Amino acid sequence: MKLLVDGTSFRISQMGPDFLLVESAIDYPPCQAVIELQVDDSRRSWVVRLPFGMRAGESRVVLNAA
Repeated sequence: MKLLVDGTSFRISQMGPDFLLVESAIDYPPCQAVIELQVDDSRRSWVVRLPFGMRAGESRVVLNAA
């Protein structure tokens, strides 16, 4: 699983109904992003909103379905 924000990819280590835990977060303002999930040859992606953006050093990212 990965989170794509303006062309930058972040590995998702855990996903809940309204949050993600990402590795190597950076400071980023509120925005839309894409979650990409790949299992074997099947790939699914969907748009989400990061209402509070991301903060460097914080792995938890709050999200809303866009």
